[in-house]
Amino acid sequence: MKTNLLTRGTLIAAVSGLALTLSACGGAEEAASNAGAAASSGMSGMTSESPSSSSSAPMTSAAADAEPFGPGCALVPADGAGSFSGMTADPVATAASNNPVLSTLVQAVTAAELGDTLNSAQDITVLAPANPAFEAVPADALQALLADKAQLTTVLTHHVIEGRLTPEQLAGTHTTLAGDEVTIEGSGEDFTIAGTGTVLKAADASVICGNVQTANATVYIIDQVLAPTA
Repeated sequence: MKTNLLTRGTLIAAVSGLALTLSACGGAEEAASNAGAAASSGMSGMTSESPSSSSSAPMTSAAADAEPFGPGCALVPADGAGSFSGMTADPVATAASNNPVLSTLVQAVTAAELGDTLNSAQDITVLAPANPAFEAVPADALQALLADKAQLTTVLTHHVIEGRLTPEQLAGTHTTLAGDEVTIEGSGEDFTIAGTGTVLKAADASVICGNVQTANATVYIIDQVLAPTA
């Protein structure tokens, strides 16, 4: 299992031949700046409809009481609204907005106007890219993505699975809210997603902090941004 977040330099070097399919949009920097401002002011003003509730079995009390695991958990605040205990009090988009490890993800969720959708969902699993995962994406491609609401929505909903998956249920192929599939391999506290399923098409994505609980979701923080299947 990986013991450290992939650094920006390492990942960018590994993908020097990358050809992202995201198209650049005019005014991308302005859109990204506006999205960041919206993220800092909260999740208000979002009107997306919520997805249907999951048909998966509800989380058992033992699973809910299990501690988060993984080396990336050390980056999560020890106390306050962004801590593990603090996040349990809020729905997932709000909980993420309080966690500095997920600030870029919150910016993206805000730009796509998905905050209400995520907050109102009943039991979901979120594969949440940490900030270094977004930092590893070339800046121009990231800005273009943040400016393209339709593409951004597809990318973000690819990170969400209906049903609250415990670590014991995480491995396997799951249908995402984007309507495609994501395959997770591993067991125990060691889970990966094949590099072919990431934006960078490089090394496998790893769960670096798993089994993080919010009021309506189980979150697995990962070290790369995933790419929807065509």
